[in-house]
Amino acid sequence: MEKRNILDPGQWIAFMVVALGAMIMLGPFYFMFVFATHSNTDILSVPPPVWFGGQFMTNVQVLLERLPYFWNNLGVSFYVAIITTALNLFFCSLAGYAFATYEFRFKNLLFMIVMSTLLIPPFLGMIPTTLIMTLFGWMNEPRALYLPMACSALGVFLMRQYISSAIPRELLEAARMDGCGEFATFRHIVLPLTGPAMGTLGLITFITSWNNFMTPLVVMRDMEMYTVPLALRALQGSGQVPWGAICAGSSIAVAPLLVIFILASRRLIEGMTAGALKG
Repeated sequence: MEKRNILDPGQWIAFMVVALGAMIMLGPFYFMFVFATHSNTDILSVPPPVWFGGQFMTNVQVLLERLPYFWNNLGVSFYVAIITTALNLFFCSLAGYAFATYEFRFKNLLFMIVMSTLLIPPFLGMIPTTLIMTLFGWMNEPRALYLPMACSALGVFLMRQYISSAIPRELLEAARMDGCGEFATFRHIVLPLTGPAMGTLGLITFITSWNNFMTPLVVMRDMEMYTVPLALRALQGSGQVPWGAICAGSSIAVAPLLVIFILASRRLIEGMTAGALKG
């Protein structure tokens, strides 16, 4: 008879810990979607509902009454996140390529300076950012959101690690010997081979930009120019808090991120682990 693969006690414990962690992380998302389908009375009752109701469209109607610019806020969030992601992919890939393949003076020092910015809390940059945006006259405009995030230290690090580990120097030298210029080598050789890293960086940047709250709070003045997180937060200061409407708006805002994450999760894992292996 064939022996069954039975998990030992240590594996069972590890499985239970992982399952418990998954429930803790997914619990808020589940209850957000559940509360989006219930009225305020049901949400504030004890115990609260644990299954879906039938008030979703009513909550959406309340949301649009209290936030008449909600769809515009959603469009601003999409626009800013897409532009931020495109700029990050372009500049971070260029910087990572330079740090990974070129030898120049103060290279290590410059890379250390770039990495040291990860240690600076983001809120410390709010006042300089506000002053610069005011000086250029960009307050209350989307570019005040995506230009300060056009290149991230994390993106430079990720691209440098991936390019240095996954792209052989001999391949780049062969392209140069065949007459490819630097930008042609970067475009035709490097970019096609950095798909997993680019996908990872794009996903991280998009989610970070989409969830950004502090920067829009500082630089945006008109409600119609708010991003979704800031617009939903504004509902909590307008009379009785419509928790059902807030959860409905949050569900609509989170749905695109969940779809993108599910579609790109495999590439995310590949990109995060590829840089750990030195080729």
